[in-house]
Amino acid sequence: MAPNSEMTTRRITLLPIAVGAVLVASVVLRFWTQSDLWFDEALSVNIARLPLSEIPDALRHDGHPPLYYFLLHFWIDVFGIGDSAVRALSGVLAVVTLPLAWFAGRRLGGRPVAWTTVLVFATSPYAFRYATEARMYSLVMLLVTGGYLALRRALEVPSLGRLALVAAITGALTLTQYWNLYLIAAVGVGLLYLTRKAADAAGRRAPLRVLIAMVIGSLAFVPWLSSFLEQMAHTGTPWAEPQYPWVNLPNTLITFAGDAKDGEAALLGFFLLVLPMLGVFGRGLDRRRLELDLHTQPAVRWEAAAMLGALLLGTVFSYLTGTTFHPRYAATIFPLFVLVAAFGVAVFLSPRVRFVVVALVVVLGFAGAIRNVVTDRTQASEVADVIAAEHGAGDLVVYCPDQTGPSVSRLLRDITDLRQVTFPAFAAPQRVNWTDYLDRIDRADPREFAADVLRRADGATIWYVLSPGLLHQEKCGEIANILAESRPSVEKVTPDDSTYEFEGVTEFRPQ
Repeated sequence: MAPNSEMTTRRITLLPIAVGAVLVASVVLRFWTQSDLWFDEALSVNIARLPLSEIPDALRHDGHPPLYYFLLHFWIDVFGIGDSAVRALSGVLAVVTLPLAWFAGRRLGGRPVAWTTVLVFATSPYAFRYATEARMYSLVMLLVTGGYLALRRALEVPSLGRLALVAAITGALTLTQYWNLYLIAAVGVGLLYLTRKAADAAGRRAPLRVLIAMVIGSLAFVPWLSSFLEQMAHTGTPWAEPQYPWVNLPNTLITFAGDAKDGEAALLGFFLLVLPMLGVFGRGLDRRRLELDLHTQPAVRWEAAAMLGALLLGTVFSYLTGTTFHPRYAATIFPLFVLVAAFGVAVFLSPRVRFVVVALVVVLGFAGAIRNVVTDRTQASEVADVIAAEHGAGDLVVYCPDQTGPSVSRLLRDITDLRQVTFPAFAAPQRVNWTDYLDRIDRADPREFAADVLRRADGATIWYVLSPGLLHQEKCGEIANILAESRPSVEKVTPDDSTYEFEGVTEFRPQ
């Protein structure tokens, strides 16, 4: 056998082994992170632990739809409330998404695009983050990926079974995360366009039936509609200011690549900018040359339009209604983004170039995944460890604002001789009431609150948990100053703003 043939055979043999190793490692890393639960996760678990009948009312004050919380409720019944246990639901959903991503890529561009899709998805820092977080975003990605496959199949053959699956997934999306509504709307507009563009009744039949199936599926949202309208009027996103729509696309792209502070994220971000653009506008001429066509590639035109249309609808509507955008909401478009990026790799006609590009994306993605494993998302354990070790019976823990409560109180849940309250209303720290949140905080009097804290503490120590990065830090700082006027104080944990959720604790001893 010639040397070149031996080398080719060796490459062909090693490639499946390398791909298998990447996929195995990506699955393992989806169930492995050292950080304690941060605020959003702890809050999700506290709501999901409630009796089923109480979850809808709790969510009316929280601002989310119920499906994920119901699933997590049953998951907790089986596996418990440990950090690894509650996060494992997202990990399982993320693993199930990987084969669906492969089938979605194969439908889009054959086996090469299928393998690229699954490898990009499997090693994405964004996908890793939400696979290890007790939130609904892995469920969103699973439903969108499955919905893409169901919709494509129904457009080919609009049988009753395929249309029923489209309807079911549409209904599940409406009840999982509100940003899914923008994707449903964007896809609906596309189907209307296909219906009107069709030359005859036969051409209109499939898109019209799929559109009707989506409308029927959306009826699952009707029982939740009154809660949604109440949330729209009274909860919103009081934790951040509205953002101009044009800043959200770059912010989303950066977050897809990982943490902007990390060097590998900047490099990965370059690929995640170029590859989707090549997928939409690029065409390979030969192994060394590409051309750009502003008319766009028909194969990914609809995927790109749905992705950008959903993001545009969502960011514009958010800005007009005074709410904000966070890149985690982009989980609803992330599977489409990966498909378009994977198609962009296929534009390169040289197998060697495709291999190098995918290998770099995989390596850079794994670097972000490892950071996800070893990086603390919160200082809650530092704060809780100090209180647990040094508290006395009857001590008073005060959280300011109340958003610091869920993550720290979760770690103190087995200590029964502590009293725990939150600013502004002395409520329990396990949940946050977002209803008319800004108005209630604005009405709160820091001096009156501090005086009440001192009365309640009486002769006990006050442990004051403060996060300077959250809302109304001026009022929380004023409360701390008033307490310091009456009692000697020692800062036990200093907030570290390099942590995603940073908070500290000050001990105010009795005189």
